[in-house]
Amino acid sequence: MLQFLNMNILITGANGQLGNELKKRTALILNANFFFTDVEELDITKEDDVNDFFKKNQINFVVNCAAYTAVDKAETEQNLALSINYQAVSNIVEACSKHNCFLIHISTDYVFNGHGYKPYQEIDIAEPTSFYGISKWRGEQIVRTLGKGIIIRTSWLYSNFGHNFVRTMQELGGSRETVNVVFDQVGTPTFAGHLAEAIWKIIPQLTDWKEGVQVYHFSNEGVCSWYDFAREIMQQCNLNCQVFPIESKDYPKPAARPFYSVLNKTKIKQRFGLSIPHWKDALLEMLRNQS
Repeated sequence: MLQFLNMNILITGANGQLGNELKKRTALILNANFFFTDVEELDITKEDDVNDFFKKNQINFVVNCAAYTAVDKAETEQNLALSINYQAVSNIVEACSKHNCFLIHISTDYVFNGHGYKPYQEIDIAEPTSFYGISKWRGEQIVRTLGKGIIIRTSWLYSNFGHNFVRTMQELGGSRETVNVVFDQVGTPTFAGHLAEAIWKIIPQLTDWKEGVQVYHFSNEGVCSWYDFAREIMQQCNLNCQVFPIESKDYPKPAARPFYSVLNKTKIKQRFGLSIPHWKDALLEMLRNQS
C-alpha cells in the first residue's frame, strides 16, 4: 500500500487510457481523495471552471492525462489541438500556481523529429514535425513556467481501454488473413498500466520537491518496429494472420511520424527507483487482463 498524506488529487482525461489505468489502481493507495474528471465533469479549456474546481475541492496535486491525440486530424484541426494541448494546460498551470499545486503533465515522443539514432534523453533538442507534436511541445513549455512539477514523455501507449494499436491489430488479426505494417518506424510500446503504476509510486516521493520542473522519459524496456510489435501481438493472441513489412512511404498519412523515437529512461529509474518491464512482458500482462 502507498501512503499519500491526505492529498486531494485531480486526474484529468480520466476516460482515456492512462486515466482509466490510474483509476484501476487507487485501491492500493491510502489517505488520498481522488477527483477523476473528463470534459463532462470539468472542461479544462475554460479557465474559470478550472479555478472554481480547484478552489471548491482544495486540489493540491494534479495528474494531467487530458490530451488531443488524433495525430492526423491535428493537421487540419489545429485550433482544437491547441485548445486542449496548450490552452487547457495553461489554465491548469495558472490554477496550480494560484493554489500551490504540484503537477504531473503527460507528454509525448512526438516532440522529437525522429531523425536520431540513439535513445533520446530529456536534454535533447525538441523539434516536432507534426502539428500534434507542436501542440504538445507548446504545452510542455507552459508547464516549465510552473514552480514545481514534472513532465513525463511516453510513447506508443496502449491498454485495454479506448482505441490503440494493440486492439486494432487484434481486430484485424481476427478478421483478415494478412496485414501490412510499417517496419521503418522504431520505438518502444508503453503499457499504460505500467505508466500508471510508476506515477503512483512517484507521487509519495514528491512531498519535499525542490527541483523546479523536471522532464522524464517513460516507456517499457526494449526496442521494436511497428512490424515487430504487430507480429508479437498476433503471436501472443494466437491469431492466424500473417504480418507483412512495408515502408512508411507505402502507407502515407497526413502527419509525419518519427522514424526513431526510443526514449532513454535512465533518469526516471534512478531518481524514483523504478524497475520497468520489457515491452513483450508488458504486452502479455495487458492481454491476460482482458475481459
